Amino acid sequence: MLQNFLCYTCKEYVEDLAKVPKAFLQESNVRLIVIGQSSYHHIKPFCNLTGYTHEMYVDPQREIYKILGMKRGEGNKVSVRSPHVKSNTLLGSIRSIWRAMTGPAFDFQGDPAQQGGALIIGPGNEVHFLHLDKNRLDHVPINTVLQLAGVKTVNFSNKPQIIDI
Repeated sequence: MLQNFLCYTCKEYVEDLAKVPKAFLQESNVRLIVIGQSSYHHIKPFCNLTGYTHEMYVDPQREIYKILGMKRGEGNKVSVRSPHVKSNTLLGSIRSIWRAMTGPAFDFQGDPAQQGGALIIGPGNEVHFLHLDKNRLDHVPINTVLQLAGVKTVNFSNKPQIIDI
């Protein structure tokens, strides 16, 4: 669940989620779903921006966020920085504001103080894993979630790999 569609850390996180091959998810019978807190008309532009092709939904009233206990405001300022956040705070914030100002509908796409999180549900309605973000840099590593869900992990590094045969 995303903080909001304009948050630079969320954008960078979803860009990496977009790299998870659909075949990996299908092999494990897992669905990858992103939920944002803005209007549905922001889904397509956000997917175009990030390259995300998996399922995406919105919760503009933040009902799911409230049920899961996701907090508003920046909690613990000292946290491990997500490996999926590439921009520094100043540059990332400037880019977020610029996207808001130059987007098709000038709005900030949800409550900027709302924190998101990650969870694994199912089979059924059982929650197997829940991570509530403490602040905008506190996204759980995607490979951690993939491993817990029984899905193959992904190399998110842009560095070339050396494969011994």
